[in-house]
Amino acid sequence: MIAYLDGKLTFKEPAYVIIDVQGVGYEVRISLQTFSTLPEVNEKCRLFTYLNIREDAHVLFGFREITEKQLFLDLISVSGIGPNTALVMLSSLSSVEIRQAIITEDLRVIQGIKGIGAKTAQRVILELKDKLKKDHLASGSMTTNLFLGPNSGARTDAISALIVMGIPRPVAEKSVDTILKKQPDISVEELIKLSLR
Repeated sequence: MIAYLDGKLTFKEPAYVIIDVQGVGYEVRISLQTFSTLPEVNEKCRLFTYLNIREDAHVLFGFREITEKQLFLDLISVSGIGPNTALVMLSSLSSVEIRQAIITEDLRVIQGIKGIGAKTAQRVILELKDKLKKDHLASGSMTTNLFLGPNSGARTDAISALIVMGIPRPVAEKSVDTILKKQPDISVEELIKLSLR
């Protein structure tokens, strides 16, 4: 998996860019959200990426912000929404607007996106509202108040690593938080090891 590309932006259009990474030009599909934040052509650029592999093509999707990439991954996890539809959604509304519409179950906003019908909009809300509410709470005041100490970065890194290993976010958060309460100065590696027990 290609996590990100860091190179020179050699071409940009609202739908895609080309990034030169040490002499190799990567064509990357982007949303209008990402396009609006890109530097000028021939300047250094980093995009977080998702590689979609199909029978007929390998397509790279790129995002300036990791939060936009995460929302993209959440959207494509919904049955009936592919990468192209998710990109249309991210081009139609900002990440904040999409998250807000899902959390508040605003069917009208989701359905207002081109290509999203009533059933798909309902499915998006049904499948993502609880997850996004939990993510919102986890990144909100409750969590930040708990771990603003020297190990707040270790908490985030450990939870991310556990999720990559296939542990559900709520389980990972609970395990990491329990260990941090007992051992606030623990290293990230040790925190991950203890969380896996």
